[in-house]
Amino acid sequence: MVTNGTVKCPSPMKATSNGVFQGDNPLDYALPLAILQICIVLILSRFLAYLLKPLRQPRVIAEIVGGILLGPSALGRNKSFLHTVFPARSLTVLDTLANLGLLFFLFLVGLELDPKSLRRTGKKSLCIALAGISVPFVLGIGVSYILRRSVSKGVSEGPFLVFMGVALSITAFPVLARILAELKLLTTDVGRMAMSAAAVNDVAAWILLALAIALSGTGRSPLISLWVLLCGAGFILGCMFIVPPIFKRMAQHCPEGEPVDEIYVCAILALVLAAGFVTDTIGIHALFGAFVIGVLVPKEGPIAAALVEKVEDLVSGLLLPLYFVSSGLKTDVTTIQGAQSWGLLALVIFTACFGKIVGTVVVSLLSKVPFQEAIALGVLMNTKGLVELIVLNIGKDRGVLNDQTFAILVLMALVTTFMTTPIVIAVYKPAKKLAKAGYKHRIVQRNDTSSQLRILACFHSSRDIPTLINLIEASRGIGKKEKLRVYAMHLMELSERSSAMLMVHKARRNGLPFWNSTRNSDSNHIIFAFEAFQQLSRVSIRPTTAISPMSSMHEDICSSADSKGVAMIILPFHKHQRLDGQLETTRADFRHVNRKVLEHAPCSVGLLIDRGLGGPTHIAASNVNSVMTVLFFGGHDDHEALAYGAWMAEHPGITLIIVRFMLQPKILGEVVSINMNDIPNAEESNFDEEILEPYKNNVSNNSSITYEERVVSTAAETTEAIREYNRCNLFLVGRIPEGELAAALKTKCECPELGPIGSLLTSPTFSTTASVLVVQQYHSQLSTHALASLKEEGDVEDIDKGDSDSD
Repeated sequence: MVTNGTVKCPSPMKATSNGVFQGDNPLDYALPLAILQICIVLILSRFLAYLLKPLRQPRVIAEIVGGILLGPSALGRNKSFLHTVFPARSLTVLDTLANLGLLFFLFLVGLELDPKSLRRTGKKSLCIALAGISVPFVLGIGVSYILRRSVSKGVSEGPFLVFMGVALSITAFPVLARILAELKLLTTDVGRMAMSAAAVNDVAAWILLALAIALSGTGRSPLISLWVLLCGAGFILGCMFIVPPIFKRMAQHCPEGEPVDEIYVCAILALVLAAGFVTDTIGIHALFGAFVIGVLVPKEGPIAAALVEKVEDLVSGLLLPLYFVSSGLKTDVTTIQGAQSWGLLALVIFTACFGKIVGTVVVSLLSKVPFQEAIALGVLMNTKGLVELIVLNIGKDRGVLNDQTFAILVLMALVTTFMTTPIVIAVYKPAKKLAKAGYKHRIVQRNDTSSQLRILACFHSSRDIPTLINLIEASRGIGKKEKLRVYAMHLMELSERSSAMLMVHKARRNGLPFWNSTRNSDSNHIIFAFEAFQQLSRVSIRPTTAISPMSSMHEDICSSADSKGVAMIILPFHKHQRLDGQLETTRADFRHVNRKVLEHAPCSVGLLIDRGLGGPTHIAASNVNSVMTVLFFGGHDDHEALAYGAWMAEHPGITLIIVRFMLQPKILGEVVSINMNDIPNAEESNFDEEILEPYKNNVSNNSSITYEERVVSTAAETTEAIREYNRCNLFLVGRIPEGELAAALKTKCECPELGPIGSLLTSPTFSTTASVLVVQQYHSQLSTHALASLKEEGDVEDIDKGDSDSD
């Protein structure tokens, strides 16, 4: 007979079941239950992240909220759901997986933190960091006395004071980096100061957390806490002397540009686990060891990038969300009941915000930071995140925080992080940099052909490089180095991946977004490709990386073009050529970026449809033998395409063919019924003649330029005439040609942003191996038709309706 004092422990779960057909319930076994838990967590967290995306919130918010919803605060209130999906005997497996993911995530956080940047931290950032730590830490200790007398009676005083101070003084370094990148503040003075101060704050928080854990030990003697601290300090010192030489030896066996050997990756991951084991044995926490190893990994060279590539997706995408669920299962918001509890929650949130914001603002103002920037800094430094949850969970597990205090502090972390983005957007609007004095060459077409041509050439991946380099080679003209300057911008989507953050942290002071001021400043092989080309040619190239969300990537492109004073932006088309010659969409998001750039660009724009211009490798200058064809119908965009083609014709290996299409006079006005705005007036027609006159007169003196006129009567005849030139290497066409003939070619097409001629040259029915550059000349205000071609179908209807109303 079982007595009342006896507790029957649940039997341990076996790993795998025999299946439902043999009478087993998969949810009674560890592996299938863990799979179900992971799937539920991923679906819920991703769905919440999608809902919060318009609010520009970091994904950590969605994961914290998702964990709370699955816990006893919401779905977990249904006992059937809680006992079926998250039974008590499965929590050991769930916590183990979650902490393993956390271990490696903290290793990635350590990879993001560069110790060299801490040594370069200025006095201003250091003072801001110290104020952002000390003021809320002191206020946290003060609040802890109030909590101990109300909802946290009976807890150990020393550990509770330290845990409360740490909880209120933390700034989440990884979350802050993502918020700054999302708001495009990383390269501003505010962004640089916030990142530097947050890095110092992060290191200080780990030291304080180690102190809190040491003090919260269950040993009766205070000497045990002292031994824990001394052994932790000894572990860090030992790693600083022993580990870097090992990494240096590994780096010597990992040449740049070559894949890192698997044995080195495995050795480092094993070292992370071993360091975690040592720190757990000491009595701190396993994640400390992983964090220390991450910090010590050399940030230059291929090892860090290889580790991020191998680890981040599995850890950040799959295992880490389990930690938020593990935390959410311990968070019961329903324990916050009554006016006293809600008042304490308001007090904790107010204290956390007041300490961080006021402390940071006061020191910032004393450091002569403008008031608006000081407010933004204070709000940014109030960002909480994963490290905050780690502190709270350790405190909960050590018995320092009870259920109600834990719930109050989790909600405080959630509220302070959620409020960061909207408040910063409201209070701080960085002044836009004015264009350089003398930025008058916003187009390629100009009277002074001896002036320098500046081009911003954008690309998404390494497969865009060969064509882009060959286009730059063709654009270098007579070969004087000062004649052409190219800014090569690698467009990368900002994501939650740590690899993107590693690149973000390499932002340089001297540009926007992240211009490389010196060679070898980035280990990226794409940068090396442009640097090698610069050595072989007479072109000044400055490579750069822009990391932005797809929704606002065009802002980086346009801002960079404006700040660098370029005459043309060259964008890769959102489709690439397949092996069968047809074009297929790579990512539809790129099309949105291109349309936005065409709409808002401060200079001319060229859309490059790549069909392998010059082949898969760079063509040496002496071997260039390319034919460029300009299809001229009339209008400003055609003038710009012609001007760029004429610039290319200065290259000794380039032959330019100018084909002017003219409508037979006898059928003029009968080709198609069109809007009167599309018919060029006499002044515009005379302007076309004026533009073409030099090429007509000088064609006999310049063997590299051929001028032809084709008189056609129908759109079909025009298409057949264009087919005769399909053996060239590159077509240059205006995006919106003008005149009756161009209007006759306007048909409903899949990509209206290319215009009628560009759409024809990229259609499946037009067979050619030539690449196409669709050119739009800069105008302070685009025409109604040009704007309509950049909008979605619904938006076009609105534009047309607005035009008819105005008429």
